[in-house]
Amino acid sequence: MTRIQAASQNLSYRQQDSPFAIDVVKGLSSNPKYLQSKYFYDCKGDFLFRQIMQLEEYYLTACEYEILEKNKEAILDYFGREGSPFELVEFGAGDGLKTKVLLRHFLRHKARFEYIPIDISQNALDALIADLDREFPRLKRTGLRGDYFECLSTLNDLYHKRKAVLFLGSNIGNFSTAETAAFLKQARENLNCGDMVLTGFDLKKDPDAILKAYNDPYGVTAEFNLNLLDRINRELDADFDRKFFKHYAAYDPQSGEARSFLVSMRPQAVYIGVANREFHFEAWEAVHTEISRKYTLAQICEMAETAGFGVVDNFFDEKKYFVDSLWRAE
Repeated sequence: MTRIQAASQNLSYRQQDSPFAIDVVKGLSSNPKYLQSKYFYDCKGDFLFRQIMQLEEYYLTACEYEILEKNKEAILDYFGREGSPFELVEFGAGDGLKTKVLLRHFLRHKARFEYIPIDISQNALDALIADLDREFPRLKRTGLRGDYFECLSTLNDLYHKRKAVLFLGSNIGNFSTAETAAFLKQARENLNCGDMVLTGFDLKKDPDAILKAYNDPYGVTAEFNLNLLDRINRELDADFDRKFFKHYAAYDPQSGEARSFLVSMRPQAVYIGVANREFHFEAWEAVHTEISRKYTLAQICEMAETAGFGVVDNFFDEKKYFVDSLWRAE
């Protein structure tokens, strides 16, 4: 993934060749139109997502928290075999709410590890490191900002300890099928035999429960999506009028895909200054903003094997809404 600068560095993005500008222009020039969900996470976006995670309708956070709390001893046994040292690397660490369950347990049991969170949001990473330093002053930690695999490759060059990689929160569900396969293959290429990966997968379940998670009655998820238009206005000198767009979510129980859109409520044109281009929207034209895929256990096992991993264990919440699947690099 491309590194996104924090709001304080927005001036560097007022150029036509910035990654943000390039991706926005490409997405809005496509048919159908799309915007990439990784750009949700500016300062306000980080705050809104923390609010989403606290919603009862957004069951994913509570389910995974339960899983980690119930299985922290088993997870440490797998990661730190017989007290061996390891690097705990986390992709997309965010605010670390769930990871702290493991960190607290590992420190209490004097596990020999260093925590290395990697995130594309500098704002989220800075907040996490400051919070960790307050709560866990004995924790060895190094925060890395940037592309997951570039950072992982750098770690391989600098350290030679066994790695335990966390990819929690069903973040993997934000990829298409092809992107997921490429992601897992690249992850395996950057790991050594015996390294482990713990990945969160949202499981297929009652479609109504899934849809509520992405279309909450309080409008927080809608604001999370609409904030992307505000960001484009601010950083790319655009003139989106967000009152003429609405958030729409849908779930397909056959494909397991929950999708979010921003829908133009009338014919309109939007000018993006850094690109010196105008983009036209028809009435009720939808701009795809996010995908969140849901899985079966059979699909998860197949993905692991195809990418060169072996499934070691599967940890479930009580309702079996969610699974943290533990893999070993073969």
